[in-house]
Amino acid sequence: MAAKAPTVIGVLTEPPAPTWWKANRHKCYLAAGLLIGYLVGTHLHGAPDQQPDIPRPGHSTPAPATPSSHRTHTALGLAA
Repeated sequence: MAAKAPTVIGVLTEPPAPTWWKANRHKCYLAAGLLIGYLVGTHLHGAPDQQPDIPRPGHSTPAPATPSSHRTHTALGLAA
């Protein structure tokens, strides 16, 4: 028995050459990323400088009462 010749199922062809964008898009993304990183790193400022600590007034409490105007209250609200 003689060997059969292989049957042709399809024809292989070379794929078309990639477009310029497909061949070089990684370089474009790299350049854009480096540019954006540089701009963010040099133009965004960190936290603003701390303001000097200026003493602020404390809470507002009335001046202490003088002994003559101070009233003593008992548990029932009556002075002794």
